Amino acid sequence: MTIQKDLLKQLHDLGLIAQVSSEPELLEHLSTGSRTVYCGFDPTADSLHIGNLVPLLALRRFQMAGHRPILLVGGATGMIGDPGGRTSERELKPADVVKAFVAKIREQAAAFLDFDCGDTSAIVVDNAEWTEQMTVIDYLRDIGKHFSVNNMIQKETVRRRLEDESQGISYTEFSYMILQSYDYVVLNKRYNCTIQMGGSDQWGNITSGMDLIRRMNSEQAFAITYPLITNSDGTKFGKSMGNAVWLDPARTSPYAFYQFWMNAADADVVHYLRIFTFLEADKLAELEAAHEEDPGRRFAHRALAEETTRLVHGEEGVAAAQRISEALFRNSLDQLEEGDLAQLSQDGLPASVIQADTIALAQVLVDAGLAVTPNGEVTMGQARKLIKSNAVSVNGQKVGDEAFELTRADALFGRYHIVQKGKKNHHMIVMS
Repeated sequence: MTIQKDLLKQLHDLGLIAQVSSEPELLEHLSTGSRTVYCGFDPTADSLHIGNLVPLLALRRFQMAGHRPILLVGGATGMIGDPGGRTSERELKPADVVKAFVAKIREQAAAFLDFDCGDTSAIVVDNAEWTEQMTVIDYLRDIGKHFSVNNMIQKETVRRRLEDESQGISYTEFSYMILQSYDYVVLNKRYNCTIQMGGSDQWGNITSGMDLIRRMNSEQAFAITYPLITNSDGTKFGKSMGNAVWLDPARTSPYAFYQFWMNAADADVVHYLRIFTFLEADKLAELEAAHEEDPGRRFAHRALAEETTRLVHGEEGVAAAQRISEALFRNSLDQLEEGDLAQLSQDGLPASVIQADTIALAQVLVDAGLAVTPNGEVTMGQARKLIKSNAVSVNGQKVGDEAFELTRADALFGRYHIVQKGKKNHHMIVMS
């Protein structure tokens, strides 16, 4: 495979580089042969989330440029928890739970890389393979002796926790840096891995690994970090901040995933297009110009939603998300398939599950909080008023009868009713 010699420049232009060690030497290193680069993913949940797309797609960019990616799943480090970016210690998961997370994440992450392309075929490894066999004495004598506590406490992630007297840092989390550094040593020895990539909060851990490689393997290695992606309001992508958007369709449906990107802030959408898609530079420039000219037409948002959903959920996911979006916008619910309605009941619309064959429409409006009076009360009288004034639809059809009932016989696919008030307020009833 031809080596793409401007990879670092491309990553800089896309906003995917925060820090680089020895950039002139790394540039030459990348330009003079196919290299091996790795990034680690700790199994803290049974699915990756959109924050993990940044390193996953960056690994893919390295592979497309002629280099070999290694995706490390932290079956060992996941038992401890990285203190980076945390103000308190993580909840430690049982070993069997972590192993289950490892298996799911390994399968999920593998979809983004090519595992059958010759010398640059991707590799997935689990650091439990070499860590679980290590004795405490081996750990202390062979690895720990290379680390100065004085230097370790100067690393940003450790120093920040030490400065917080109410929290501090346990020895367990303090040792995370050593384990991650040793991962780099093992991958360097086994696969000639010379580049580690991670978030900017990983800089201290990665550079410690570089130093350990020099001490134990007498080799030179490099570090690249990417910026931690935030929204324009400063909030962080990722599951820990309460705004998780998962890659597993059982946790975030393709429709909800698509809508997340459609609802990106105008100030963020072009930045996200650079990071989360593989669109060519001229197409990115075209979308940026169209967005600046008229954000309301949402050309950039649609491109972002389509491209990211296609990467994660494939063409079928894009088609379903667009079909659902169009059906809700036009109130043409007869276009929806049963799987579409299942997505909406999962996380696409507010939904209620009832164990009955009938329920009064007015009661649904009250229970769903849609029958709100001008002074903010939810009342049955307001529900009847809304129905009588033709402000309510059920499954795309206007309803004017105050006594109207939703029945299983009339439900879509025998289970689903979509109640709509006005243009934007929906509620789904699922008859179990």
